[in-house]
Amino acid sequence: MPEPVLDKRLIAESFSRAAVTYDQAAALQRTVGSNLLERVPADSAPVDIIDLGCGTGYFSRALTARFQQPVIGLDLAEGMLRHARQLSPALPAWVAADAEALPLRSDSQDLIFSSLALQWCPDLSKALAEAWRVLRPGGCLAFNTLLEGSLHELRSAWRAVDDFVHVNRFMPLDELQAVLGTAGFADWRCEVEQHVLYYPRLGELTQELKSLGAHNVNPGRPGGLTGAARLRRLTAAYEDFRTADGLPASWQVAQVLMFKATDN
Repeated sequence: MPEPVLDKRLIAESFSRAAVTYDQAAALQRTVGSNLLERVPADSAPVDIIDLGCGTGYFSRALTARFQQPVIGLDLAEGMLRHARQLSPALPAWVAADAEALPLRSDSQDLIFSSLALQWCPDLSKALAEAWRVLRPGGCLAFNTLLEGSLHELRSAWRAVDDFVHVNRFMPLDELQAVLGTAGFADWRCEVEQHVLYYPRLGELTQELKSLGAHNVNPGRPGGLTGAARLRRLTAAYEDFRTADGLPASWQVAQVLMFKATDN
């Protein structure tokens, strides 16, 4: 039986609802995106740049500042794009787009930047093929994505409550590396970062995930509201992870650079 896939409509709706609250909850997102931007080669001078999965436009603005070139923001969630347009009216374009079917000409971009967006693609291989298509020879795809092991504490705590899928599934590192190796790029590199955030109470973590639009959108998730008794069991199970710093939430992040071959 085929593996159930993510529903793009639900993903877009979730992030659209979170547009207004996203920036206040996006400390990790800003950190790992900034780390990705720092990895783009210092001698890069891209002219045509897209921010794929631009969200509220935070990195669209950062890319514009670094390269002194206009940046086009693309996102699946129209609510995010409306918010980005309000925050950054000087940027030229905000485009509703699916990373697996980009509305861009082939060989038209020098840099595709994508921070914590491609893990929401049901088929990462398709998204990488589209990136390869629209990049000019010598162009760069810089993206990061969450890996298996992210939010393992929350996943473990929920297993003490029931057998539903409560936490988003993310790709194992070896599977990601296999996909990268067959994507057709001339050169690529992948580095893994580990981040741990701490919370005084479990409710602050779950509220943050909701504010980011990153709460559970996987097939197999439970329907309806979570009852008080089950929440008490979840909270008690998560307490087993508590440290002197608080309740940990771990994130595994792959930072990836991929380069299309130059013409011979």
